[in-house]
Amino acid sequence: MKRLFYIFTILLLFLLSGCAPETQKTPPPETGKLLVVVSFHAMGELARAIGGDKVDIHMIIPEGEEPHDFQPKSSDLTALSQARIFIVNGCGLETWADKAVEAAGNDQLTVVTASDGADIHYVEMKQILPGRKPEKQADPHVWLSLKNAKTEARNIRDAFASADPDHADYYTQRYREFVQKTDKLYARYQLKFDTAPSRTFVTGHAAFAYLARDFGLRQLSLTNVFASGEPSARHMTELADACKAAHIGTIFVENMESPKIAETLARETGANLESIDTLEEGDEDETYLAVMEDNLEKIYASLQESH
Repeated sequence: MKRLFYIFTILLLFLLSGCAPETQKTPPPETGKLLVVVSFHAMGELARAIGGDKVDIHMIIPEGEEPHDFQPKSSDLTALSQARIFIVNGCGLETWADKAVEAAGNDQLTVVTASDGADIHYVEMKQILPGRKPEKQADPHVWLSLKNAKTEARNIRDAFASADPDHADYYTQRYREFVQKTDKLYARYQLKFDTAPSRTFVTGHAAFAYLARDFGLRQLSLTNVFASGEPSARHMTELADACKAAHIGTIFVENMESPKIAETLARETGANLESIDTLEEGDEDETYLAVMEDNLEKIYASLQESH
């Protein structure tokens, strides 16, 4: 039923976009900037890092909404009909994107799948859904890897330079600066994690597998990478035992997740709750690298109190 409702909604938006008044289809005011639509906050931050003051960015998914279940509005189709670039993460996160692009009817629109060429982590679905046929699905949280963020930024740089060749050097320079800052951040925390007394941290849902892989850490989580369903009593017991054995003092709760289940685990283990940012929503004043540095510092601090 939910799938039928989704298809009906997209078809309705398609019809509305075709029947919209001409005022909706008129070109946006000339600003001299590249018009860029992004699917959600993390893509917007990477686009700002590369585009600087040469781009105007419209974010489709509003703060507080999950990218997986989102349904675009007619205003989103209008934005896509006027844009030159549409940036999505990919890896199955924006399942609605293809239909939205088709409905927008913009032949000049370039769709950038930022995760193309990234080192993708795959999840065994039978571990998440018992009884399911053996198959793997991409973990969509690609941007939470500093290494993969450089790949995503490069794809964005290439698209900006192609669509706006007059400012290609500008985009390239900002990309180089982003890579340099990212490499410095990675090197600094690699040294810190190498000296930490523990390698294990605990999160609400398994969004930080890429970050853990980057630094050789171990992530334990209450729910799976897709945050689907609630943990079983057996899983809660096993996780509580693991937390006690590792003397876990902090349980991280993502900014878009309900803390209720994490609070239960915290009471059972005597741990404290701490927020951690998946960059699925956020403040434009906080850059991608600033948020990632804050995440890394919080994880490092939690490892210092565990052993």
